[in-house]
Amino acid sequence: MTQIREPSFAGHFYPDHPGELSKTVQGMLRESQAGPGTAPKALIVPHAGYVYSGPVAATAYARLQPYHDSYERVVLLGPCHRVATAGLAISTADIFRTPLGDVPVDREAFKRLVHHRVIRSDAPHGPEHSLEVQLPFLQLVLDSFSLVPLAVGDTEPEAVAEVIDLLWDGPETLFVVSSDLSHYLSYEDAQRRDVATCRAIEGMDAHCINSTDACGSTAVSGLLIAAKRRGLQIATLDLRNSGDTAGGKDHVVGYGSWILMEKMSCE
Repeated sequence: MTQIREPSFAGHFYPDHPGELSKTVQGMLRESQAGPGTAPKALIVPHAGYVYSGPVAATAYARLQPYHDSYERVVLLGPCHRVATAGLAISTADIFRTPLGDVPVDREAFKRLVHHRVIRSDAPHGPEHSLEVQLPFLQLVLDSFSLVPLAVGDTEPEAVAEVIDLLWDGPETLFVVSSDLSHYLSYEDAQRRDVATCRAIEGMDAHCINSTDACGSTAVSGLLIAAKRRGLQIATLDLRNSGDTAGGKDHVVGYGSWILMEKMSCE
């Protein structure tokens, strides 16, 4: 029997009507049109309600559009906000559903995740938004893909890097790490904190980022460790907060987007 992870945040973090959802996401992507460049190997994107962080996420997802038919698998990593979890949790679901349709889970890839910090558990996936809100963007910028959803709980960045290495593969595999930045600081304090975090990400200083800098710091740091070992290049695409998008400036949440690319061969 097919197991389906139904959407939990449609109608809350993003529109639940397919037509409205498609129009909303496509509108943000049009405002973030990007010219040709190197195909991304990984993205770091935020995960709040679309009115707040959607435009920032769109600056990264727009970079995938020229390569819409290049990716076969998306490895999606995000933090556990509601269910305490030890390690990295993979879901037993066969499908992750959104108002735009179904995304098949790559169960074959799970067979390669032989690691002491990887567990099978649906508990953190059901009530988690950090992964779910990325799916409509992916569905609208990629032709078709399978999903490897990983909810990252209490573990070490090095363990995340090891899991990423197990799934690295070639250009057909894309990694997406979901993370917001600072939380509930004043506008000016958030800007200072987020600029420092941005510099650490740009420098691939994985151990200079903690949970007060980014709610998905473990996954971000794990990606940076793996990317640095492989000599990837990184670029910042956007750095804003909710005071810049749709909220007040007394207590804001920070958002950023980054693109990581493999170096071009000189041959």
